Amino acid sequence: MFDLRGRVVIVTGGSGQLGRQFARALTDHGARVAVFDIAAPYPGGEPLALQVDVTDRASVERALAVVVSTLGVPAGLVNAAALDSPPDAPVEENGPFETYPEASWDRVMDVNVKGTMICCQVVGAEMAKAGRGSIVNISSIYGVVSPDQRIYEYRRRAGAAFFKPVAYAASKSALLNLSRYLATYWAPRNVRVNTVTFGGVFNGQDAEFVGEYAKRVPLGRMAREDEYNGAVVFLLSDASSYMTGSNLVIDGGWTAW
Repeated sequence: MFDLRGRVVIVTGGSGQLGRQFARALTDHGARVAVFDIAAPYPGGEPLALQVDVTDRASVERALAVVVSTLGVPAGLVNAAALDSPPDAPVEENGPFETYPEASWDRVMDVNVKGTMICCQVVGAEMAKAGRGSIVNISSIYGVVSPDQRIYEYRRRAGAAFFKPVAYAASKSALLNLSRYLATYWAPRNVRVNTVTFGGVFNGQDAEFVGEYAKRVPLGRMAREDEYNGAVVFLLSDASSYMTGSNLVIDGGWTAW
């Protein structure tokens, strides 16, 4: 049921921490993978790596043409390209909501929402023509519940006016209904569209942050970067053939409390 042999799958943000994991896992399950990323493509023939700006429709269209001519018409799309405000972002970006910069909002929404929409438009249209396909949009627990600002209290005690910014949460929430919209829109064409909502992934964050985060997870830790691969493979495979318009939550229990 989880066999992806011969299926062409595009992974946006495929040079990122999770995107690389998805590309590797899909390749291991037999898929022919193409990576779209704004970063310079990493070398090698598998997966096919293309430098793509997901916010630019023409860039996505050019890349899709290469995929179709090289690998074939895609049967899967994983929208993993995203921006967040890193902990070392400028003070004003991680400051209070009241002074959150409009430019930061625009930049995050442009990639996380507009970029996902464009890739769904361009790649999804080809799937619809072919009468089959599966799209997986990557969301976050912060698209389902509000960020717990108490996690960052240790930074505020140290004198930093630090708050998890609003744009990431708003953008990831938008993907939930984008997926539902497309699931019903493309159901007659046999294109399935689902969301996966992930919890935080360990990526060398400072110990105080990791400790505070882990306190709020029933399983008591952040996710490993490979622990979401199974969900993505499942949603792109025939194992999920009757699943569309759904949100699969994998968060160590975060949203259960």
